[in-house]
Amino acid sequence: MINQKIYQHILLDLNNPVFQRQLFNLTKNDQRNILNTSQKLVNMTWQQVYSDYGLNWEVILSKKGPGDNKLYSFRISKGFRGVAYRDGLWLRLLTLHPDHDSAYQ
Repeated sequence: MINQKIYQHILLDLNNPVFQRQLFNLTKNDQRNILNTSQKLVNMTWQQVYSDYGLNWEVILSKKGPGDNKLYSFRISKGFRGVAYRDGLWLRLLTLHPDHDSAYQ
């Protein structure tokens, strides 16, 4: 029998107050770009997220997330990277970064 969890779409958590504050302070165009990527993400499986070259999914080795979860950086729009962690089927977004390097600090 095939494990159905492998093929299940991810669940997206946009409820982190820091992420929301950063998102709401962006221009409408930047918000739209980020929400377009969010829509793309909810239609993907975790395997697709890991292998999608456009997202450029990378582990952040220099710090840990809530509950000692690994943190990841990914391209959430042309001008922004997101920092998030995986919690089972959930992708929990934490912050937005206008440049690549700040996502790792």
